[in-house]
Amino acid sequence: MPVATTNRPVPVLYKAIDRPVFLLAMPHVATRTEFIVTAGESPKRLDHFLANREPYFSRTALQRLIEDGHITVGGQVVKPSHKVRPGDCIVLVVPRPEPLAINPEPIPLVILYEDEFLLVLNKPAGLVVHPAPGHWTGTLVNALLHHMQSGEGHLSTIGGKERPGLVHRLDKETTGILVVAKNDQTHRKLAGQFKAHSIIRVYEAFVWEGPKTREGRIELSIGRDTKDRKTFSARTTNPKESLTSYRVKERFGAAAAHVELFPGTGRTHQLRVHLKAIGCPILGDQTYGGKKVMDVGGIGIPRVMLHAKVLGFIHPVSHKMVTFSAELPEDMITVLNALKGKEDE
Repeated sequence: MPVATTNRPVPVLYKAIDRPVFLLAMPHVATRTEFIVTAGESPKRLDHFLANREPYFSRTALQRLIEDGHITVGGQVVKPSHKVRPGDCIVLVVPRPEPLAINPEPIPLVILYEDEFLLVLNKPAGLVVHPAPGHWTGTLVNALLHHMQSGEGHLSTIGGKERPGLVHRLDKETTGILVVAKNDQTHRKLAGQFKAHSIIRVYEAFVWEGPKTREGRIELSIGRDTKDRKTFSARTTNPKESLTSYRVKERFGAAAAHVELFPGTGRTHQLRVHLKAIGCPILGDQTYGGKKVMDVGGIGIPRVMLHAKVLGFIHPVSHKMVTFSAELPEDMITVLNALKGKEDE
């Protein structure tokens, strides 16, 4: 249990020379928190222990702090996998980081719903969700910060300085619905629903050839690939249970199929990896399907044909079930019509 706690992360707005920039930073001094492992607790990994005790940081963030020496056990620097035991004193010191300037940018957003606690939007293809190497500007976060300037409200800080407001994410080429939190309490409640897998999510995709059965389940533990760290697969040292259900909506001969996907878990690249595993990679997904999925019988595929169609959750404040949907984007409709036309030839 924590025995001493200091200030928490806060968003800070600074004024630049020519335009405002948002710097998501910690307070001006380092924060220090101590935890004592209580009697009766069985040995467990340090990162797992802290993830259950410290709601303000993701396990990935905690692992980074441990590896950087900012978390010690008994005064010693250890690894994230270190097993903690009753009586251990764990000290978490979060240093004052170098603030990362994220400029608000007037990027158009298709907002489906917004109130003082959250907003729901329909992400277009090609829009990176948050700043990262190679994409420091032109992201959804830049657009959200600009949107917040023009109205009232803020973004949650739990996701860190690069991911304000982001409860979940979609890949760059994936289109569809995202929910964004405007404060930390909303963020925690939404994240809890994602963690409990109680969120309603439906995706649509066009896939190579198509599943053998009309409906089915794909249960395959996946993690970061041991040979290619940019991809995910069952060939991993850290497998995580993953479940995807599917239903075939339409077949286009033996060449392709239109499927609905119902993720039971939310692993990175899960849908793409699972469909590859059953021999039906998503059209346009060269990473997991190779060159063959970039062209189907002369039909060029412009991007990964994956769309987050439905998102439903319990509103954190009203406690009512809310569900949002977004129809297929134009480029997927164009490919769909081409596939139908090809079948009729």
